[in-house]
Amino acid sequence: MQRICVFPGTFDPITLGHVDVIKRSVSLFDKLIIAIGVNSQKAPMFSIEQRITWIKEIFKDYPQITATSYDGLTINYCKEVGAKYMIRGIRYISDFEYEKAIADMNRMLVPEVETIFLTCAPEYSTISSTIVRDVIRNGGDVSKIVPSEVKL
Repeated sequence: MQRICVFPGTFDPITLGHVDVIKRSVSLFDKLIIAIGVNSQKAPMFSIEQRITWIKEIFKDYPQITATSYDGLTINYCKEVGAKYMIRGIRYISDFEYEKAIADMNRMLVPEVETIFLTCAPEYSTISSTIVRDVIRNGGDVSKIVPSEVKL
């Protein structure tokens, strides 16, 4: 049986923190799906197509990694694609508290999908897509916190 994992997020844009978590987790699974969640309550800075293009370029040498988007509950998407695992990156203890609450709900809804928490490398703990978008909006240089493939 293939070990399929979903790494959900908005990746708006993908950061070096995301890349760190993905590269460190990819060897654990046969297939890793980077899944961009569509949230009607959020107005993303970058189109889904642009984000998928960046992800495919960044991980072009990783045949087991795919990128896509989905609507609705992440746990339902996991069931849809046959994923038994979901990876979540943790930067701070507050991230863990929030993510654990979601993982507990997901376990109640679909107990056969395990959520795996992976802490990011210390040098990326202060990077978030929200901060990156703020820097971009204000004309700052994000070249040290996003992959080189993210050309702005």
